[in-house]
Amino acid sequence: MARVTIIGGGLVGLGTAYQLQRHRPDLEVTVLEKESEVGQHQSAHNSGVLHAGLYYAPGSIKARLAVTGIRQMTAFCQEHGVPHEICGKLVVATQADELPRLRELQRRGEENGLQDLLWLTPPEAREREPAVSCVAALLVPEEGIADFPAVSRTLARLIRDEGGTVLLNAGVRALRRERRTWNILTARGDHVSDYLVNCAGLHCDRVARLAGEDVAMRIVPFRGEYFRLKKERVGLVKHLVYPVPDPAFPFLGVHFTRTQWQPVKKYLCRSYCQSN
Repeated sequence: MARVTIIGGGLVGLGTAYQLQRHRPDLEVTVLEKESEVGQHQSAHNSGVLHAGLYYAPGSIKARLAVTGIRQMTAFCQEHGVPHEICGKLVVATQADELPRLRELQRRGEENGLQDLLWLTPPEAREREPAVSCVAALLVPEEGIADFPAVSRTLARLIRDEGGTVLLNAGVRALRRERRTWNILTARGDHVSDYLVNCAGLHCDRVARLAGEDVAMRIVPFRGEYFRLKKERVGLVKHLVYPVPDPAFPFLGVHFTRTQWQPVKKYLCRSYCQSN
């Protein structure tokens, strides 16, 4: 039986292990995670949004994966009882010069196969979101939110149930190629594997270098800031509310998201700045 070791117990690493077990039950699958629980980095520290592929160039791999991915993730949450909600998203234009970019988002979304996109006039937008002021808005009904930490825990359980291994507190310290196998030195001992899959997220460039790869790129993280609205204002919005992206910046701007599964509903506002 061939041995496959996946470095990184976040959503990508766990999802890779889960799919390998489903499609290749002849493999021995192990996930190595350096933290004491799975999904402790970007998999949990994000706005919890199920993105539908609105922003990506039609025909691109990223667009195809986003559109199919949101539907697969929604089905996964439904099947395994993971908290989620398809609440829809409003992309809001507040100035006339943003309207062409909003129309382009609508075109991209339609070409990518998103369903029931709807252009909203200011009165139509206010009918759905009374607190929103705009010159136009685009409704993306397929988008929503999911409890991604719960997704990570569920994936880890399913992997173990199918005979796989999820090893915690097992940070990788060195990787050595020995003929046709990998010798993986971790904080919890050494492991031998026939195949190695790098799913280390923001540390994947470092892991690649440990494996002897000449990596030309370096991961440059962005800092995100989250603010919770006051308790008496938790009902401020019903949808996700996003601005029209500014092409001068490599992120989606300040926006409101929901995390309904929390004991008290939270609506988060996020902004990014480049970390030096």
